[in-house]
Amino acid sequence: MNRFSHKLAAAALVVLFLTCVAADAKKQKKQKKAYDLSANPLGNVQSKQPDKELYDKAMVALKKGRYDVARLDLQTLLNTYPESEYRMRAKLSVGDTWYKEGGSAALMQAEAEYKDFETFFPNAPEAAEAQMKVADIYYQQMEKPDRDFTNAQEAETEYRDMINMYPDSSLIPRAKQRLRDVQEVLAEREAQIGLYYNSRENYNAAIARLETVADTYPLYSKSDQVLIGIGDAYAGEAHNIQIAPGLPGAVRERLRSIYLDKAAAAYDKVITRYPMAPHVEDARDRLVAMNRPVPEPTEAAIAESDAEERSRQPLHFTDKTLDIIKRGPTVVEAVHVGEPTLTDPQRTLAPDVTKENVELYKESINGGRPAPVEAITPTGANEPPRSDRPSDAPLQMSAPSDGTGVGAQILTAPNSTAAADPNALVKPVGPVNTALPAAEKPAEAPAQVNDIKPGEVPATQPVDNAAGNKKKKAPKADLSDESSSKKKKKKGLAKLNPF
Repeated sequence: MNRFSHKLAAAALVVLFLTCVAADAKKQKKQKKAYDLSANPLGNVQSKQPDKELYDKAMVALKKGRYDVARLDLQTLLNTYPESEYRMRAKLSVGDTWYKEGGSAALMQAEAEYKDFETFFPNAPEAAEAQMKVADIYYQQMEKPDRDFTNAQEAETEYRDMINMYPDSSLIPRAKQRLRDVQEVLAEREAQIGLYYNSRENYNAAIARLETVADTYPLYSKSDQVLIGIGDAYAGEAHNIQIAPGLPGAVRERLRSIYLDKAAAAYDKVITRYPMAPHVEDARDRLVAMNRPVPEPTEAAIAESDAEERSRQPLHFTDKTLDIIKRGPTVVEAVHVGEPTLTDPQRTLAPDVTKENVELYKESINGGRPAPVEAITPTGANEPPRSDRPSDAPLQMSAPSDGTGVGAQILTAPNSTAAADPNALVKPVGPVNTALPAAEKPAEAPAQVNDIKPGEVPATQPVDNAAGNKKKKAPKADLSDESSSKKKKKKGLAKLNPF
């Protein structure tokens, strides 16, 4: 009996001890929670100032999800204590209440509050936080690559502004990673469109989209496939030129060679820029099939590509399944190293590619023609004479002093001063006197025999009857042998002939 009572007393003591320990732990936990809710980096935790009390009350309501109560307390603080040291945090916390509430309308209000904070407190450390949250608003509303990309573009713009305006902020690494994620989504969209055009043999549109991705988003996880798609598009252009009817053989070969060179350049870039990419062997095989040399990547390129590939997370089955269910895109394959693109280069457009093809066609047509002759200009007065240009002082023709000027003539420069300057390097050949002889007067032409003198009348001209002269009549023509449709009258015995 005593042994049983001892056991019961020991059990009671253990239960009492555990109860005390649990009570102390609960008390400590409540004190820690109260300490966390009232903690503020801008003021003393034990402060009992009214503005501090309002701010702490608003923070408690915000953490409990009572956003309307938190906004009311924060607005009361801003209106009642405009000089309070908590006004910046209160203004930023008003945007936080809308941000945590969620929904399209609430997020728009949050963006407006954050923009107002940056306007009123541009030099405050919290301004970078406000800009970061504006970018996060658009990041949360991003759609998949094949959906509306407006929010992705806005997020890219806001993250770029945050990095450029606040380069010393502690949020820069997080902003850069978010920017890489956003650019992964935008690059995926452009690449899907370009590869679709490539499958439909619309090579100009495919080249425009894929070159835009290659130039703007070099950290894209499928950049090797993009460059291979560019090479395939140029190879398709070369094939179309080869089978095009009506093209001269020389023009066809020139165009085909140009397009094949562009395709080989795209394949070369896959090997030299992304040597550790999964599809680099496809680029090597295409170069070998084209009988082109395969380049060797540098050690720096290998190290850079290896770091990029190692920083990516593999795409698991669960990621693919969640991608079907959730609204936003999957960015697990985005790179985690390297500097994201902060400025967009000029986009490549399909009309520009078409114009380039037209220019290549014109150059190929004019490739076998001789170059146009450059217009030769004469040398100046103080320039030495050249064999390929005429002189400014052209030679003139002059006749010798004895003769009529017909026959051989001597070429001399105008205003020759050989007689006056005996030291001239080039002396004229021929007589010094180059004056032309006087022109001879032509002889008078002889009179014509058949001319009619004034006052004479030609013999064949009829004379007027008034002057007493008769006109000479023309003889009648003999028309007996000519055929006529008129019936002739028969004479004598011919009247008896019926025929």
